[in-house]
Amino acid sequence: MEHPYLIFGDVINFGHFGHQYPHVVYSWVVMAMLVILSYLGAKSIKMIPSKGQNVLEALVGGIEDFMISVTGEEGRWLFPLAATIFIYIFTCNLVGLIPGFFPPTANLNTTLSCALVVVVFTHVIGIMYHGPGYIKHFLGPVWWMIPIIFPIEIIGHMARILSLSFRLFGNMMGHELVLGILFALAGAFFAPLPIMALGIFVALVQAFVFFLLTIMYFSGSMEHAH
Repeated sequence: MEHPYLIFGDVINFGHFGHQYPHVVYSWVVMAMLVILSYLGAKSIKMIPSKGQNVLEALVGGIEDFMISVTGEEGRWLFPLAATIFIYIFTCNLVGLIPGFFPPTANLNTTLSCALVVVVFTHVIGIMYHGPGYIKHFLGPVWWMIPIIFPIEIIGHMARILSLSFRLFGNMMGHELVLGILFALAGAFFAPLPIMALGIFVALVQAFVFFLLTIMYFSGSMEHAH
């Protein structure tokens, strides 16, 4: 998408890199923002928490409690990866509401990379928990069903990648397009403001859906039904 104002696309512009790959530049910006905010909130952890520490504890604790309610205590070790995915995607979605910022999740490369991490790690979990027997999940209950079950399972797991990446990409790109059109046609009359307000809700919902599917895939790989 051609963005009218890319602040960091001009600041970080190595041979027009910022304008050719804005999703990469703004991913760096998002990561820098998260690192700085996390440092400021956690640099002076105390028994009597500061406001920043309170916010971080509420955010991290809420995400952790929800994840454990889905995966059980056994999935607690997966919390850092799942929470990072949620916070990163939510922040990427939100930055698109700031004039001059491009949401990295409005580019398929960003959403596809996140989806690949989730799906690949899902199989890593399966192998860790079930060893070589994890392959039985792809073969079906009896040997003569292997030619039927195996292609279906492969297609199903490929569909997970497409589902995760295209759902997030489509929603965020659509939101960007609508905002761009409204700014071009009636930006002076504050027409985009209702869509921008709705965009906060969309950003949260899309990040939550990605996060929920992630922990469901992780939980499924840990189950002994494989």
